[in-house]
Amino acid sequence: MKIRDHAEADITIWKEALFAAELLLLHTSPVYYGLGIPHGDGSAVVVVPGFLGSDVYLTQMHSWLTKIGYRPYFSGVGVNAECPNLLIKYKITENVERALRETGRKIHLIGHSLGGIIARAIAAQRPNDVASVITLGSPFRGTVVHPSVLRAAEAVRQKILESKGEDVLPGCYTGRCTCNFLNSLRRQLPKGVRQTAIYTRNDGVVDWRYCMTGKKQVDFEVPGTHVGLTFNVSVYSIVAARLAEAQTKS
Repeated sequence: MKIRDHAEADITIWKEALFAAELLLLHTSPVYYGLGIPHGDGSAVVVVPGFLGSDVYLTQMHSWLTKIGYRPYFSGVGVNAECPNLLIKYKITENVERALRETGRKIHLIGHSLGGIIARAIAAQRPNDVASVITLGSPFRGTVVHPSVLRAAEAVRQKILESKGEDVLPGCYTGRCTCNFLNSLRRQLPKGVRQTAIYTRNDGVVDWRYCMTGKKQVDFEVPGTHVGLTFNVSVYSIVAARLAEAQTKS
């Protein structure tokens, strides 16, 4: 798969403040309490935060997954502001291994924004361990984002390069990097891994057109904001349905 390098998106970011309304609506919805949606079989679900985010803001989704019958795991990344290749290698893999060991079955991955890109890379690297991968507003076809996010990404890139770790490559945090993370993204996901791409056209952070696979049966559009995708009632309904479908295939 060809991946476009970092570019500015002509989008409006101020609407992202509306995510608070999505959080409020979530807590008033029967879906959040596990009503009217399919339940799980105890499989593990690893949730991965987006750029500059931590596991903390995924607490709502984590607790909801428990309510509907899954065994959720945080990613363990701390703050997602490091080389994705090293995050996978030294942090997320530890929790993936623990999830596999404790449940004895394939796992599911859910990633928000950059976390979804990381989740897809893990799925490509470990097809025998992953039943499904769900991305929420993840521009896995190219990092086309709001200019302010690009500036933040460049600051993080400089910090990574200054660390001069032996595993850090010169092209880190760009589409030109040759690390295992990007090489994994360039490959199509194995047929045995069920994929789901959820996006919103009102996204104020990334260009929504780069968050789709192009396959109608896999891509799902929802109303709302980029940040609010982790609190969105429509997203939760889709996630419940797709996880249930994946568990019958695994």
